[in-house]
Amino acid sequence: HRLKFFPYNFRYLKRSLRMEGVTAVDGILADLGVSSHQFDTPERGFSFRFDAELDMRMGQQGPQTAAKVLNTYDADQLQTLFSRYGEVRNARTLAAKILEARQLRAFETIEDLVQVAEPLARGNRSRYLAQVFQALRIEVNDEMGALAEMLQAASDLLGPGGRFVVISYHSLEDRMVKNFFKTGNIEGEIEKDFYGNIARPFRLITKKARMPEDAEIARNPRARSARLRVAEKPD
Repeated sequence: HRLKFFPYNFRYLKRSLRMEGVTAVDGILADLGVSSHQFDTPERGFSFRFDAELDMRMGQQGPQTAAKVLNTYDADQLQTLFSRYGEVRNARTLAAKILEARQLRAFETIEDLVQVAEPLARGNRSRYLAQVFQALRIEVNDEMGALAEMLQAASDLLGPGGRFVVISYHSLEDRMVKNFFKTGNIEGEIEKDFYGNIARPFRLITKKARMPEDAEIARNPRARSARLRVAEKPD
């Protein structure tokens, strides 16, 4: 009957609970979405809707910023992050344009990035910029690394019959969660025990990801990309 907030990255889930003497739990709900407050606060630098400093840090204490990434990464690093984390199709061209632009002046504001990226958009401008900004945000905050650590910590903490509910918002997250629920590892590699039996770390409660209905999307448009998966630790 007691609620306590821990203002930490969820990769530190196990450590945070141990501080309270908790070593096992019956259920975990992980909402992987970025806070709407962060998207809607211009000075946080998360959205191309506003011009502000290129920050994108979830916590203001982190050393890495979006500006630092754009100004220091080489072409291969930039291409990789835009391709891997944003699924940007012309990631190589974008990386080259960023290097070309920063020879004239360093990236400091959102508008600096928009001016370089927007002319490269194929089709929907907003979708393209969203992919670019998503990739940068994931890199700045090491979101995929944090998710991998949280999934393992949650698995360690869940007791027999404990349920694990995860809401993800883009395909990279959902793929990682799906793999982990099915195989116990983020790569989705099937593991077998000494006798050759396939390891089943979880029982899938949702065979496929649950998606919001039209009525919910109408009430909350940001729920459109949400995907919910549920798994249970076997007894």
